[in-house]
Amino acid sequence: MALRLAMAQFDFPVGAVEANAERIAEMIAIARDEHGADIVLFPELAISGYPPEDLLLRPRFLRDCEAALQRIARDVQGIVAVVGWPQAAGAVVYNAASVLRDGAIEQTYRKRELPNYAVFDERRYFDVDPDGEACVFDVQGVRVGLVICEDLWFPEPIARLANENVQLVLVPNASPYERDKHAQRDGLIAERVAEARTALAYLNVVGGQDAVVFDGASVIADGDGRVHPAAVAFEDAWLVADFDPATRSFLPLLWPVEPEESRDALAWRAIVRGLRDYCGKNGFEKVWLGLSGGIDSAMVLALAVDALGPENVTAVRLPSRYTAGMSNDLAAEQCRSLGVRLEAVSIEKPFAGFLEALAPLFDGKAPDVTEENLQSRSRGVLLMALSNKFGGLLLTTGNKSEYAVGYATIYGDMCGGYAPIKDLYKTEVYALARWRNAFGGTAPHGGMVIPMGVIDRPPSAELRENQKDQDSLPPYDVLDAILYRHVDLEQARDEIVAAGFDAATVERVLRLVRISEWKRHQAAPGPKVSRRAFGRERRYPITNGYK
Repeated sequence: MALRLAMAQFDFPVGAVEANAERIAEMIAIARDEHGADIVLFPELAISGYPPEDLLLRPRFLRDCEAALQRIARDVQGIVAVVGWPQAAGAVVYNAASVLRDGAIEQTYRKRELPNYAVFDERRYFDVDPDGEACVFDVQGVRVGLVICEDLWFPEPIARLANENVQLVLVPNASPYERDKHAQRDGLIAERVAEARTALAYLNVVGGQDAVVFDGASVIADGDGRVHPAAVAFEDAWLVADFDPATRSFLPLLWPVEPEESRDALAWRAIVRGLRDYCGKNGFEKVWLGLSGGIDSAMVLALAVDALGPENVTAVRLPSRYTAGMSNDLAAEQCRSLGVRLEAVSIEKPFAGFLEALAPLFDGKAPDVTEENLQSRSRGVLLMALSNKFGGLLLTTGNKSEYAVGYATIYGDMCGGYAPIKDLYKTEVYALARWRNAFGGTAPHGGMVIPMGVIDRPPSAELRENQKDQDSLPPYDVLDAILYRHVDLEQARDEIVAAGFDAATVERVLRLVRISEWKRHQAAPGPKVSRRAFGRERRYPITNGYK
């Protein structure tokens, strides 16, 4: 007889203990009554949300999570539920998942392998139970085992379950999206099930949480090593499959499959989901951004429209004496195509006011980057004023290349509460813009989502006459290649030079990265899509004598 498994690939927001518990209780009933499931699986730390970070240091929070689990358990009848939560046991806390059945907590498994790399800090908060036993339980005659997330990446936890003659392994996860991660994960799952000859159900949470985005994309794998197509990414969904214990194989019943797994498609949807959830969870219905007619702000505008709808986005042109007519035209063209309200506020008067106020102190000094930054800061002040007066979140439009080398003005174009393209190098911004135009659907009012004139023109900050980015930086294909090696792969100067890059250029770029750390520490959060994002994942000291 087949065992029916339901998996709740949904968003469980961090800290929303009462709301999460109420929703989990409702979902258990839905899994039983509407989907006919024998067992329902929820993601890692579903009650607290992931990652709860220093909320775990508050005893009251931990007590509330335990009380919520007990309330959920009392109502579990006619189905088995597996629910993740943070378990306090005296002075220690465990990343746990409990098996709920017949109105009680039947047993609780404590995660054995605690990740402490990249965005993860689990050893700061959780302990490992050295005497913890394998979690095995029977459902409809099927022997089911349980591990949590990182446990899967080590052979021993699954091997322990295989020694207990487990037929099906459940793996609740909170695994953030990262480009190219799916193939690595699927290969690992195939390896694990082939070794243990057990089927496996891998459930991943979905949704944006500050600088990380969880993609869902859950999978099931048969005992012979076959991994079924991943479920839809970045979308809340019920996933239901029948498990045949005789063949240790799955028959998907309700399984919306991911339609496109290209790198650009997933990256775009990751950013859209991250932006939408950051706004929604923090109480913002509308957003503002400065629209320059350049590629970065055009990209952010398109992302914001996809995330929130054009009626909730306002773009602002902030022209100066150096703004090209083409910039104004392209900004207007994009807003017409997308149906976005466009406002215009000249920065000439505030900029002139700053110059006048500083004239006595600047007397005899030639104009330099100071005056350029004053223009950018004039824009930042005006955009923040609009956000304050009318409400809504100001989006900042800097990319990873700019943040890396400090080609951004602190308290100027870095103003804002969220940075959607913060983890995209400039070359990736261009590639993603072309993908959005080609495959992401047309603009609501005709034309391209991102005008080709924006994509084709040379990038410029337009803070002085005839300025181009390449006046101050190496060509972006060279710059990004160096930055990728240094930031993402942690390569040193000599390694990058040995790969064929000009030594003087490498030295210059790496110096800019070093001296710009203080800016990045003050930058707005943005969604992680790479393997090494600034902020939560890459944490270098500001004061640093090591080169």
